Amino acid sequence: MSSVLGLGNALVDILAKIENDSLLDELNLPKGSMQLIDEEGVKLINEKAGHFITDKAAGGSAANTINGLATLGIKTGFIGKIGKDETGEFFKTDMEKNNILPLLNYGVTRSGTSIVLISPDSERTMATFLGSAIEMTASDIEKEMFEGYTCFHVEGYLVQNYELVETALRMAKEAGLKNSLDLASYNVVEDNLGFLKKITKEYVDILFANEEEAKAFTGKEEAEALTEMSKYADVSILKLGKRGSMVNYYGEVVKVGVIPADSVDTTGAGDLYASGFLYGLAHGLAPEQCGKIGAITSGNVIQVVGPKMSDDQWNKIKEEVSAIMN
Repeated sequence: MSSVLGLGNALVDILAKIENDSLLDELNLPKGSMQLIDEEGVKLINEKAGHFITDKAAGGSAANTINGLATLGIKTGFIGKIGKDETGEFFKTDMEKNNILPLLNYGVTRSGTSIVLISPDSERTMATFLGSAIEMTASDIEKEMFEGYTCFHVEGYLVQNYELVETALRMAKEAGLKNSLDLASYNVVEDNLGFLKKITKEYVDILFANEEEAKAFTGKEEAEALTEMSKYADVSILKLGKRGSMVNYYGEVVKVGVIPADSVDTTGAGDLYASGFLYGLAHGLAPEQCGKIGAITSGNVIQVVGPKMSDDQWNKIKEEVSAIMN
């Protein structure tokens, strides 16, 4: 059985279902994007949208992926940084409760949060206060952390911290792990394109992107974008939302559909797709089977608010995954 270690921003998601998109314009938040905010930004959003808050959950892109893998039964760990506060303890406890080994350091700032504003059409726009998560540095990464793992998954939201990401990917590669990178957000890709291309070419084996991220990364669309992505990583995955996904697996291209789903909130859809796909890879499945498991996990998470699902939902997912594997 393979095992997966994640690296990402340790954030607690604060979920708010908004009545219409005019609030996004008012807050100067482009719909569907991830924008970084400061303490003042948090205060402003709480004033304008605080009454819409429905739930909170330990989140962050890589943490969501790792949580999905852990729930499916894979051995997992997560590297991140939290503050010495109630929010940080909530994050750590949530990890432990879900059988994830928390490799967490403490920062001096308060713990990071991501306010997820969910539009009526289920699209999510994220306003992220990184807090102590941004204090993570290359010196926090130790080679012992990689012992006992076979795959290392990194979220693209970290790429502004060049030294941290490159050091972690290099150390993982030196330890014999396969490196997986999710590009995370089109605006992050646009702002860090040169660095992203460099590290992907040098260290990344598995590359995930949605349509907008792939276009930002390659300048191309759909099949052409996937072909271009495959020049950087052995396994490239293009997520196409309601139209499924395309996988380039060592030059072999497969198309994968979706499961029937009533979308309530797309928070965590890409992250949980990565969970399913990596789970399939960990079990040596064919790329189409990996993509189908990704479709099951992502298709289920969009039917609930937030990135977490109930035990009953996970039991149903496991049955469907088992049917694909047998």
